[in-house]
Amino acid sequence: MIEYINYLSLLIIPLFILFTILYGSFKKVRVYDSFVAGAKEGPGIILNIFPYLLTIFIVIKGFQASGAFDFIRNGFYQAFSFLGIPIEVISMSIIKPLSGSASTALFTDIVKTTGPDSMATKMTAVIMGSAETTFYVLAVYLGAVSIKKTRYLVPVCLVADLVGIIVAVAVVKWIF
Repeated sequence: MIEYINYLSLLIIPLFILFTILYGSFKKVRVYDSFVAGAKEGPGIILNIFPYLLTIFIVIKGFQASGAFDFIRNGFYQAFSFLGIPIEVISMSIIKPLSGSASTALFTDIVKTTGPDSMATKMTAVIMGSAETTFYVLAVYLGAVSIKKTRYLVPVCLVADLVGIIVAVAVVKWIF
């Protein structure tokens, strides 16, 4: 059964490509020309969003290198230590809205240091699926469509992240 699922998983992408080509041909769409036209737009989009990505990257690295991350993490940990939330969860809650790759690296480190069955690992795993890399997503999507006025967007997204993190912690504490 496992071999069948593995074999099927290897065929999913080629079958999807074949389906797309056949469906496009059936609808009388010039599939290759459409693909090339879309590919031509790619470098322009990359050039449009690159300044936003570079800015968010520099801000995240500066935040970590300045010691501000450790200061904020320790402050939150002291404020919420009575809830029994591991410091690793506080770290993930701060990093996740900033960077997906940094939060993945942090999660890997948490699993290695605390073990796969620890409360910290369980909570951070649920946070990984419950929160968004808000600043990265906003930089990419808003940069791609050149939106400059984001008056309520950042606060609303951060509140949604906070709710996702609180619910993740509460559910894991309730279940485990």
